[in-house]
Amino acid sequence: MIPEAFLQRMQEQLGEEYPAFLESIDGPRHQALRLNTLKKMESGESMKEALTALFHMEKVPWASEGYYFDGEAHPGKHPYHEAGLYYIQEPSAMAPVGFLNVTPGERVLDLCAAPGGKSTQIGALLRGEGLLVSNEIHPTRARILSENAERMGLVNALVTNETPERLAEAFPEYFDKILVDAPCSGEGMFRKNEIAQTEWSPENVRLCGERQDGILAQAAKMLRPGGRLVYSTCTFAEWENEGSIGRFLQAHPEFSLVKGLTFRVEEGKEISFDGMLRLYPHKLRGEGHFLAVLEKEGDMPEGVRSLPAKGFLRTVSEKDCKDWQEFERTTLARSIHLCIYGGKQEGGFHRFGDQLYLVPQEFPELKGLKVLRPGLHLGEVKKNRFEPSHALALALGARDVRNVYRMTTKELLPVAYLNGQTFPAEGEKGWHLILVDGMSLGWGKLAGNIMKNHYPKGLRMT
Repeated sequence: MIPEAFLQRMQEQLGEEYPAFLESIDGPRHQALRLNTLKKMESGESMKEALTALFHMEKVPWASEGYYFDGEAHPGKHPYHEAGLYYIQEPSAMAPVGFLNVTPGERVLDLCAAPGGKSTQIGALLRGEGLLVSNEIHPTRARILSENAERMGLVNALVTNETPERLAEAFPEYFDKILVDAPCSGEGMFRKNEIAQTEWSPENVRLCGERQDGILAQAAKMLRPGGRLVYSTCTFAEWENEGSIGRFLQAHPEFSLVKGLTFRVEEGKEISFDGMLRLYPHKLRGEGHFLAVLEKEGDMPEGVRSLPAKGFLRTVSEKDCKDWQEFERTTLARSIHLCIYGGKQEGGFHRFGDQLYLVPQEFPELKGLKVLRPGLHLGEVKKNRFEPSHALALALGARDVRNVYRMTTKELLPVAYLNGQTFPAEGEKGWHLILVDGMSLGWGKLAGNIMKNHYPKGLRMT
């Protein structure tokens, strides 16, 4: 049951639009997915065309890679989902990242990032260049965030499990762009999530606003002069939306709303707004959302970038990773730097115990921070051998490795592989990148004409 106090407030808030709003809350919700531009179909076929045929997709007007899918489709159960071709994401939730204006090479912070929809959207815009810090304060949700960053093939992401205060100490005026998708009372998700209805109360709305004030205050410390901050919620409450932004601007006069923005509600129809935008379910095909776009006054001198508080991470030499070198020589078709960065930048190696990671240039020092994923996890150094990670498989393509095993979705083998089954195969002994319709799905190791399954046990379908 939707709380009566909420309905009364919305009637006052919306006036003559209230009946249409109420009807939309009782109506069906819209389902969508966002294509992952970091993945390419080896055949050269358009990803959009291939998935449209599968899921009967239709464009989300305000998201360049967003598509509604048929309510009877099940894209979450398809091998393409496990290959990271798309992220299933609520349509309205795709809107805020578009106003960050992310460009490759920038430093971007997603401060409240789980489960990872907006972070992976940012990661695709960065194209593997620069740095994305994806943070989540709750440990369980942070693990889900890390898994989604892995599945979507992010190679330049630092996933942390920290408080905003601790991050602000580590990254003073460090980021070019910051997204604060703030924890809120969740009113905009009432149609999608009945639990949000039972947890709602006027007191919780008030508490959420106070929490948002604290989060925004810390975000302000981490944004460089001239940088952009986008704030978003999935609530209708003025206290958490316009109220949070009003209190923030009053406390931080160095920030201002960005004026003269436009939003495409539907094809051929755009609306203009100055800095703050509300998305209502009776006005578009999506759930309730709010976003605000702010910029910090000033600018950084050309060629100058802020340093992290503890400096940059000291990486280890590739020569000190002999087991990795042997794996690279026998398994990869070219250097890992070319595989991952395509010659656009170099990376460094970071070793944490027996785990080896590839990190972008000028990667921040991690001491004192709770870190789940520092860059791209390459794998584990075991006794006299190197075992590659699932993250590495999903970051590679067919041309990056010496041996591949090809499957197609026209056969049952991809499902068997995702279930953890081994299968007979022929080819060169050693590691093989398993492909589904030309896209990486995981690792297999061929020995004695049997392909041993290295799909992670925790991700298997059964």
